Amino acid sequence: MEYTKDLSIVISLFNEEESLPELVRWIEEVMAREKFSYEIIMVDDGSRDASWNIIRKLSENNPDIRGISFRRNYGKSAALYHGFDAAEGRVVVTMDADLQDSPEEIPEMYRMVVEEGYDIVSGWKKKRHDNKLTKNLPSKLYNWTARKITGIKLHDMNCGLKAYRNEVVKNIEVYGEMHRYIPYLAKNAGFDKITEKPVHHQKRKYGKSKFGLERFVNGFLDLISLWFLSRFGKKPMHFFGFTGILMFLIGGIMTVWVIVEKLIQQNSGLDFRPVTEQPLFYLALVAVILGFQLFLTGFLGELVSRNSQDRNRYNIREEF
Repeated sequence: MEYTKDLSIVISLFNEEESLPELVRWIEEVMAREKFSYEIIMVDDGSRDASWNIIRKLSENNPDIRGISFRRNYGKSAALYHGFDAAEGRVVVTMDADLQDSPEEIPEMYRMVVEEGYDIVSGWKKKRHDNKLTKNLPSKLYNWTARKITGIKLHDMNCGLKAYRNEVVKNIEVYGEMHRYIPYLAKNAGFDKITEKPVHHQKRKYGKSKFGLERFVNGFLDLISLWFLSRFGKKPMHFFGFTGILMFLIGGIMTVWVIVEKLIQQNSGLDFRPVTEQPLFYLALVAVILGFQLFLTGFLGELVSRNSQDRNRYNIREEF
């Protein structure tokens, strides 16, 4: 495939008017020094400050700057989705607009993708300049969990500075809050040559961090959702059917146990309680009903999956 540029640098931003001129100058210096052909795609995610006007002015002085502006704030995933769709470079680099990601890292990340054949090179901020309690500690916990669930050995999966082969970003769909898990999306799409590179992390120079407790909690929920959908999205009966049968069997065994125990006590002349007065009987009844409902959920999921337009959508590496 022919590419019009060496690099597409996709920058999603929200209220970053102060940092944009400095960031663009820095990128331009690196690109000129390394003699890269490039484009900068700046996606304004509904900023309420002068960010979009600044992007327009910057593009007047540099035709390699392209801009996309949302009418309102949709989130980073939406910004990356449109940035990826517009990217024409051989390698696509994502970075944040807050000057905490250094453009000096881009040439080496480009080389690792082009010369070493990696699908994704993810930045690893070994030394972070953030609040240890409110951001660093939650980040370490999140990344540990992400490594265990996804099987991808990255220390900083949510790092905004990443480099991708163009083919990768054209074959994944980033939606909701899934920008945190692009390496996992890529792995599920068959792009499993993923590595990381230690990168320099700078203190925030302007504005304030948009990281909060809500984003931290949502990150875990999104990770669980993505894991479940990637594993059982096209075969829901494998999960719901198995779980339903298991619950049904447990409920059945408990029911038989209660009845047999009552008969033994009755035949032995011992005091016994009627089956319907035993709590275990009602637990068994709940388990049977729950098992039936889970099995029915799996059946309905299979019907939906069979009628999905994407049921036979697969990524083909090569064909001749």
